[in-house]
Amino acid sequence: MYNKVTDADIAALKAILGNKNVLVGDEISPDYSHDELSGVEKMPETVVKVSSTEEISAVMKLAYSRSIPVTVRGSGTGLVGAAVPVMGGILMETLKMNKILSLDSDNLTVTVQPGVLLMELAEFAEQHDFLYPPDPGEKSATVGGNISTNAGGMRAVKYGVTRDYVRSLTVVMPNGEVITLGGKVAKNSSGYSLKDLVIGSEGTLCIISEAVLKLVPLPKHSISLLVPFCNMKSAIEAVPKIICSKVIPTAIEYMSRDTILFSEDYLGKKFPDTKSDAYILLTFDGSTKEQVDKDMEIVADLCLEIGATDVYIVDTDERKKAVWSARGAFLEAIKASTTEMDECDVVVPVNKIDEFIKYTHELAEIHNVRIPSFGHAGDGNLHVYICRDKLSKTKWERTLSLCFDSMYKKARELGGLVSGEHGIGYVKKSYLKYQYGDVHVAIMEGIKKVFDEKNILNPGKIY
Repeated sequence: MYNKVTDADIAALKAILGNKNVLVGDEISPDYSHDELSGVEKMPETVVKVSSTEEISAVMKLAYSRSIPVTVRGSGTGLVGAAVPVMGGILMETLKMNKILSLDSDNLTVTVQPGVLLMELAEFAEQHDFLYPPDPGEKSATVGGNISTNAGGMRAVKYGVTRDYVRSLTVVMPNGEVITLGGKVAKNSSGYSLKDLVIGSEGTLCIISEAVLKLVPLPKHSISLLVPFCNMKSAIEAVPKIICSKVIPTAIEYMSRDTILFSEDYLGKKFPDTKSDAYILLTFDGSTKEQVDKDMEIVADLCLEIGATDVYIVDTDERKKAVWSARGAFLEAIKASTTEMDECDVVVPVNKIDEFIKYTHELAEIHNVRIPSFGHAGDGNLHVYICRDKLSKTKWERTLSLCFDSMYKKARELGGLVSGEHGIGYVKKSYLKYQYGDVHVAIMEGIKKVFDEKNILNPGKIY
């Protein structure tokens, strides 16, 4: 089905990109064979480092004519193997495409290349008194990767997810043709929204080479609340009541004491409070201090009424840094606490979070394995980690499979979905098929065929 990369192909790629931007053999680091977490590994036949839309187009024209598979990679921070070249071929790295091209203050948009890091975009926006709301925990991820997975993050409760902030995409089709999807306009009812098909497609339909993103005015005031509860059930049960209070927090995160302690050990820094078993971390932002304070007070009083043991106001720079740096390090902290782990990135209705988390505790006891978790309580997106610790390889693989089967089945029973923001990639394909069934998957296969008739872009992913 696919052709191997030949010496002639390498010569052609070097003619397009220059010798130093085409890696082969021992020049290719093993890091290119895997992503941040998933157990799947496969070395590419060559790595190409592109710097422009024109270079992407030229590479794709060659790959298309030769039926060579191409997998696009940004920072490699994914967790489901989406950027792993499981069919070999060409691995296309976009990190050199890292320019913020323009800011349009009148239309509240910024135009960027796909290799711009999320933290770079956030800093640029704030320097110009704007906010780019999508806020995934991994700040070193690229914008292109965020778009490809429709990343959400902690501010999704109030502001939504990446899809809500993509106005336009310049993309390179598998045959090398360059097209623009969407525009700088705020509304669009002009036929099918192909732009929205591309968002979340994990590099299987086309290659993003430029994006026009929506910004919002930077809120002038923000404050956080750290709210301890005696147990996770009480903490999670508070979330729907907070949402029904008609106050809209920017973020509502939940975390357990164990996860906080992992983060303390990992960072070597103390969390403001670790006496309770469960915590909710909330943030409020707005244009006036009076409104932010009023919202905070309403939620603080409500939390105390429904069982919180205390409420800590996180208003100083020192406290904010201590709390949010710990929250941002949860994934790495859990990873550092074990020999190997994998993640269940489900999303369930908000009022079912407690039931699902309780179920993971039951699974941990049944299988005698650690299953820590944290997540976005405000939108039901849970990050649940199965830890290998001292299990043998055979026992680990069997336990992991049993836990995943059980958790995805439970999520489905509760009206949830397989992934809230990390995508399907390679390792979650079977669970997507189980979730949606043959008709849904057949529609996705049909869309893929229209975009990529030769199936050369990131083959073997999603379905």
